[in-house]
Amino acid sequence: MTTHAATIRWARGGAAFEKSQYSRQHEWHFDGGTVVTASASPQRVPLPFSTEAAVDPEEAFVAALSSCHMLWFLALASKQGLIVDSYTDEASGLLEADAKGQWSMTQVVLRPKISCSAPPAKSLLESLHHQAHEACFLARSVTGSIRIEL
Repeated sequence: MTTHAATIRWARGGAAFEKSQYSRQHEWHFDGGTVVTASASPQRVPLPFSTEAAVDPEEAFVAALSSCHMLWFLALASKQGLIVDSYTDEASGLLEADAKGQWSMTQVVLRPKISCSAPPAKSLLESLHHQAHEACFLARSVTGSIRIEL
């Protein structure tokens, strides 16, 4: 068992909190000193009360799933003797009302593009992606569907 932590910091400043006219911009602080500027999505909270250039929780959710899948894929590919030169994923997530009418990330689509020194058989790539999906503890932790498009 391991514990993972982040510190989230927000301050109201002089905004009219009771009228919901406050900035949703905040910071995520991680071990090692990394600080990420975060905000509610401008799709959910209109500007100027959100920050378009910041990372929103929905984007972070999609990125975390994609990153977890990629790290497992690379580990499995390495054990198979593959030499992966690059890995790119243009992942996306669909936020919509679920069966209960609650906003939920109902679907995430991963679109990994892998470049290898010696291109492997398509069946091996499919198998490695399947194994990576099964191994990804974040994927096992979500209720929405996760689809991998190769």
